Amino acid sequence: MPESRSGAPMRRGPMGRGPMGGMGGGKAKDMKGALLSLLSYVRGQAGIIAFALILAAVGAVFTIIGPNQISRLTDYIYDGLSGVIDMAGIRSVAMLLVGIYLLSALCNFTQHFIMQTVTQRTAKWLRGDISTKINRLPLKYFSGNAAGDVLSRMTNDVDMIGQAMSNSLSNLVTAVAQFIGCLIMMYYTDWVLATTTVVATLIGLVLMVLIMSRSQKYFTARQESLGVLNGYIEEMYNGHDVIRILNAEDEVRDQFSAYNRAVKNANFRSQFLSGLIQPLMAFIGNLGYVAVCVVGASQIINGRITFGVITAFLIYTRLFESPLRQISQAMTQVQSCAAASERVFEFLAEEEMEDESAKKERIDKVRGEVEFRHVKFAYPNAPEKEIIHDFSVKVKPGQKVAIVGPTGAGKTTMVNLLMRFFEPTGGSILIDGVPTENIPRSNVHSQFGMVLQDTWLFEGTVRENLLYNTKGVTEGQMIEACEACGIHKFIQALPNGYDSILRDNTSISAGQKQLMTIARAMIQNSPMLILDEATSSVDTRTEMLTQQAMDKLTDKRTSFVIAHRLSTIKNADIILVMRNGDIVEQGNHEELLRQNGFYAELYNSQFEQAS
Repeated sequence: MPESRSGAPMRRGPMGRGPMGGMGGGKAKDMKGALLSLLSYVRGQAGIIAFALILAAVGAVFTIIGPNQISRLTDYIYDGLSGVIDMAGIRSVAMLLVGIYLLSALCNFTQHFIMQTVTQRTAKWLRGDISTKINRLPLKYFSGNAAGDVLSRMTNDVDMIGQAMSNSLSNLVTAVAQFIGCLIMMYYTDWVLATTTVVATLIGLVLMVLIMSRSQKYFTARQESLGVLNGYIEEMYNGHDVIRILNAEDEVRDQFSAYNRAVKNANFRSQFLSGLIQPLMAFIGNLGYVAVCVVGASQIINGRITFGVITAFLIYTRLFESPLRQISQAMTQVQSCAAASERVFEFLAEEEMEDESAKKERIDKVRGEVEFRHVKFAYPNAPEKEIIHDFSVKVKPGQKVAIVGPTGAGKTTMVNLLMRFFEPTGGSILIDGVPTENIPRSNVHSQFGMVLQDTWLFEGTVRENLLYNTKGVTEGQMIEACEACGIHKFIQALPNGYDSILRDNTSISAGQKQLMTIARAMIQNSPMLILDEATSSVDTRTEMLTQQAMDKLTDKRTSFVIAHRLSTIKNADIILVMRNGDIVEQGNHEELLRQNGFYAELYNSQFEQAS
């Protein structure tokens, strides 16, 4: 089975075109569709699941045989009250009962072990495929969906599927086998008592079906509202400091209460309706007991049955009513599973980035020539609002290109297009004369080192963060990069130096985090660079040190620098001044100042603010 980059096996959809998300089929919209998607997903394990279900049915059959033998045992004892007890007969029946119940227990244990194994394997595959899917989705998906909702699908929804598969499937088969077996054995033993029990139980069965048909929508609402709540909690946790600064605690608390109330209401409605089934079935079961006792007593008086038959039927009544309880519980879990499956397979069915396995053209020895040729762009969710109108520029190898302009001018969009996070809606981008649309994304990404305004450090050692996904780096090269960025002494001052573990509560300033990401880019040593506001979180003195490191980093490399602080890009070979998606000016710092145009206006306004 092929594996994703994370090492998780990639399950294949029915058409064999990638994971379930790549089928191109419709999303699961109801209970039936969601469960069919799940069954299709686990079809590779159909054989072992079928074996487990057969064991569950066999175990149920052994359980059903027991009361018939207990009836014989009761008759032996009852007959012995008026004479000599047949101990040999009792011993024979007792040994047979022990063997039956041991075999039943063995079957149930084996099927439970198998189903647990299958369940955990399926949950692992689902989490792995969701993780792989995340890397295949275009940025437009994440711009329109909360990260917490995606995480909820990977955790809460997958766990719900696992629990339901583990408990409901085998229980459902056991219950159905026990139900049918009890029905056969009861009619084999006495049809009058059997009919009495069935009539009493069918009342509960009809009511159960009515309740289940009305409660499914609440199970779906429960999973959706839980995803919304998780997304909101994540956002508010990440912005906790800002919330406190703005005194927005009351507003956040009110919004949280609203989402929390929605989860509570959905939970209450789904659990209340499904919870009605248990007392209902208990009442029906007790009603069946009473009916069997009354009708059975009249049968004994008339001499039509023995006392052992009554004993057997009391057990059968419980065994007959018990499957209905199990079925109701299993159906409750199936409904939860369907709601969770709908959300998981809806995510896996999202449109992915284009499959580029057929693209063979690659750039390995990069010179660093980049050309934007009449590039146009509009976001897919708003095609009528063109952001980049007609962008053209040619960058020579080794040049440092600064992109400046007011907020919303399209600076970061140009970088996203260059990295193929988005595709131009018109024109083309070329690297060393090769259009990027002809090159696999992975090959394009490998040519660039990036330092973003939003720093990203994960929980791990300083060394692991600096060397992330970079092989063959010596200790000396790592330290040299950190010294160039001015953070070597700071790292040495940490409790374990480069082996200190970074966590959320580690005392590191935003500027120090950003310097670490700059050092990481230096260690990566890519032929081209993208620096998006890379010094926005550092103070003036640190900025000077960082600027020296950046100059060293960009030396003889084609680099694109997005900057609002214009003092940091004076030495750029080309400054592209953007406004409303167009290049309105270009040149170096001195040339643009002499033009006394929009760049000069921006630069002088910053100078005036600084003074």
